[in-house]
Amino acid sequence: QVLLVESGGGLVQPGGSLRLSCAASGFIDGHYVMSWYRQAPGKERELVAYSMSVGGKIRYVDSVKDRFRISRDNATNMSLQMNDLKPDDTAVYYCGARNSSYNYIPEHWGQGTQVTVSS
Repeated sequence: QVLLVESGGGLVQPGGSLRLSCAASGFIDGHYVMSWYRQAPGKERELVAYSMSVGGKIRYVDSVKDRFRISRDNATNMSLQMNDLKPDDTAVYYCGARNSSYNYIPEHWGQGTQVTVSS
């Protein structure tokens, strides 16, 4: 049973920074793509970034690519450093994972952590 647990959300002023973490357990042997998604009130859940264990490929959506950074300590721990946060970044952030070399659409989801950017 794969379990993903996010932490690190909170309230921050515009221009501030937060670091989210995702701790995974229950991965079986193989490659996993780990990802971050977010869902703002009244909007659909959207991809923020993903990290592939094969080849180390990382991709960011355009709205965050100069401000956010993914890092993976190992196959099961991932973080998202978010800098220069904007009110539009306010959302519940979810960690996702899929047992795949290339498919980043999650099979497993964490419970989410709230990020609020407001003055």
